[in-house]
Amino acid sequence: MWKPSCDPQPGWESPWGWGRPGWHLECSSMSEKHLGETIDIHGGGQDLVFPHHENEIAQSVCSHDGKPFAHYWLHNGFVTVEKRKMSKSQGNTLIVHELLKTHPGEVLRYLLLGAHYRQPLDWSEKELDRARRTLDRLYGVLRNASDRFGPFQANPRPGEAFLEALADDLNTPEALAEFNRVARELAKAKNRQQAQQHAGELLADGALIGLLLTSPDSWFGSDEGDPENEAIEALIGQRNQARADKDFATADAIRDRLTALGIILEDAGGTTRWRKTDM
Repeated sequence: MWKPSCDPQPGWESPWGWGRPGWHLECSSMSEKHLGETIDIHGGGQDLVFPHHENEIAQSVCSHDGKPFAHYWLHNGFVTVEKRKMSKSQGNTLIVHELLKTHPGEVLRYLLLGAHYRQPLDWSEKELDRARRTLDRLYGVLRNASDRFGPFQANPRPGEAFLEALADDLNTPEALAEFNRVARELAKAKNRQQAQQHAGELLADGALIGLLLTSPDSWFGSDEGDPENEAIEALIGQRNQARADKDFATADAIRDRLTALGIILEDAGGTTRWRKTDM
């Protein structure tokens, strides 16, 4: 509770000599001042259970006439990077604003949600790529369904199975499994009623956990009105005309040119879709 202190560390006089509050007492004091005597949720890493959190409990409960310190404790697992412990000394710490320069926020979020918060998580470029491909597939399902049966609106409430997974100690892997199941049902929809049912649930589920928050066209970088996108559309139009004229050499050359620009073409049902890749 009280630590000896010497210059240049801060300190105060006390019955136990010149010193300062200990780490555990600091947290109990800040919690009482800003959150009250009993708080709902207290989080932290698994390595803080002892001695830090246990000391917080002992100090706070004794100071507040036996009132509980926290109703729920959430202790998260450790994050490794390419199977190595993340630390400043190894130079492999992850900074969100730096990651956002090269990856969409939803990709980072999907990767993090893929592991239960109490379990370890290994962060790697391979897993980031996997998360990106999964979101590409989900946005693709939504785009194809919108073309056939849309537009769609999110349901007022997420799906029950999805909510049940989250209510079970924030079981995000199970919630994502349900999220993907609904997407598969949407891909198989035969009519607008089925499509709206599944798309509405998918959008409501996604809104709750921060996924599928943008339009498919924005996600794939094919928004209208962008001069660069209009140039891509023009090239695709030339390619399609060359294919119609059976000038396959020209069509292939245009496709190669688009590929070099980081554009992936998807031909299906007489329509050519495209999306940008991270180059």
